[in-house]
Amino acid sequence: MKIFKIVFWCIWRLWFYILVIVPILILAPFLILSLSKDSWYPYFFKMARFWAKFILYGMGFHYKVKTEQKIVPNHSYMFIANHTSMADVMLMLAVVKNPFVFVGKKELVKIPVFGFFYKRCAILVDRDSVKSRSGVYQRAKHRIDQGLSICIFPEGKVPDDESIILDDFKAGAFNIAIDHKLTIVPMTFYDNKELFSYTFFSGRPGIMRVRIHPFVTTDDSKHEDKKVLKEKARNIILNELSNDAAYVKYSSSR
Repeated sequence: MKIFKIVFWCIWRLWFYILVIVPILILAPFLILSLSKDSWYPYFFKMARFWAKFILYGMGFHYKVKTEQKIVPNHSYMFIANHTSMADVMLMLAVVKNPFVFVGKKELVKIPVFGFFYKRCAILVDRDSVKSRSGVYQRAKHRIDQGLSICIFPEGKVPDDESIILDDFKAGAFNIAIDHKLTIVPMTFYDNKELFSYTFFSGRPGIMRVRIHPFVTTDDSKHEDKKVLKEKARNIILNELSNDAAYVKYSSSR
């Protein structure tokens, strides 16, 4: 039985990368064109959402969203969520309709094909470079001024220890939100760690549940409030994960 699982995981994981790359190759001329002007980014974003859904459904994933507060179209937000899986990017794109730009680590540009477009549409950060981190704020301002939203996974990276329910949050998302008076939208991804973690020999098709929590406003916030905002947003997601029996059971088994 174990050998069949190993064979399945090998084929399934390889299939994931095929699903990632093939649509990009097919859509490449349109993707490049949509990135040639900043004002055309929303068209790129629509194709990115199609790409994300194509991957999720192709892998046997479906998603269910519970919304506690409605996201207003044509409004800029700071979207944040817990980060446990390569599928987090796809799920965020599938769930959120407002065009946004990811702030993510520069290492992802090394991924063949995907990295070419990632470099041109995301705000890249070298977390070991103070200069790189400070440059993020100026590039984020440019995107926000265009009417776009920002998305950051505030843990900074996927924890190496999968038993960690939710790692500490970095300050970047909250500094940007305060600077530009962006409303923070906390989101919980319950099942990505179990269904498609970074552990190669693991995972299965299934339903990815998402909860969009009540928003955290920054209208009256100053930089000295960032720690309070950071902990408030983290506690919203942490409490949700801690109260989810399936998530806790999976994390404790790692």
